[in-house]
Amino acid sequence: MRVLFDTNVILDVLLARAPHAGPAVALLDRVAGQDLEGLLGATTITTIHYLATEAVGAAQAHRHIRTLLGLFEVAPVTRAALTDALDLGYPDFEDAVLHEAARHAGARAIVTRDPKGFPKPRLKVYAPDELLRFIRATPQR
Repeated sequence: MRVLFDTNVILDVLLARAPHAGPAVALLDRVAGQDLEGLLGATTITTIHYLATEAVGAAQAHRHIRTLLGLFEVAPVTRAALTDALDLGYPDFEDAVLHEAARHAGARAIVTRDPKGFPKPRLKVYAPDELLRFIRATPQR
């Protein structure tokens, strides 16, 4: 299953934010094991780089980004995704952009700790623990 990871899920792992890190790490393990096809929005990469540089310095931030790029595909933020995001009418434009980048990249779902940020989604939206339960209940092909 092709799933876009919201920025907050990745930050839960990188910042070891309890109690959220556990399910987020389990999902990243699924991506690493190729049981789940993970996507990150291009804007997620830039946000994480900025925050990581502030927290741990540029060299470590670059290592984090290289690791993420080794695990995840990137959902591009194109003109079409931006235009469609404007048309969604979401209160948070960043969430709308991630939603449309995911949709344009062929994702079936978004995993986030802020499902309310995606009102009236065109994709399935899961909290991390919900996605883990779904994956565990779905027979592997």
